[in-house]
Amino acid sequence: MAVNQIVCCTDFSDHAEGAFQTALDLAERYQAKLYIVHILPPVVNPMLSDADLMLPEHPDENLILSLNQRMQDVYANRIPEAVAYELVVRDGHVSTEIIRFIEETDADLAVVGAFGLSGMGLVLFGSVAKRIAHKAPCSVMIVRDKNA
Repeated sequence: MAVNQIVCCTDFSDHAEGAFQTALDLAERYQAKLYIVHILPPVVNPMLSDADLMLPEHPDENLILSLNQRMQDVYANRIPEAVAYELVVRDGHVSTEIIRFIEETDADLAVVGAFGLSGMGLVLFGSVAKRIAHKAPCSVMIVRDKNA
């Protein structure tokens, strides 16, 4: 299997850290371009009815800038110069946007953590990793923390 482009999905959780370490190791080994992707999900208040629900058309620009800076601090500063990479922040439905990004970049491999930040989110929304594994047009590596 040729691996030229790797998409690493992050929500800044401990599981995402494991996915990042694995994706970085693979990018170095295969001399592949590494995309580190964070999707900003829409904020939904469960107390609102459908009639009251109004989502902003675009997320707050300061929030996007803040997330870009956090990606730089948490991930980019640890990537060796020999590894080509790109930091990507998007907004929308998490698994849908990740799959769209994988398709746009024609990625060869997606690397995701087994779980995200919210255990309750898994109950309410299902597993993002599971949806990506089922719908992505490329191979998907789900990274587990041995201690979890």
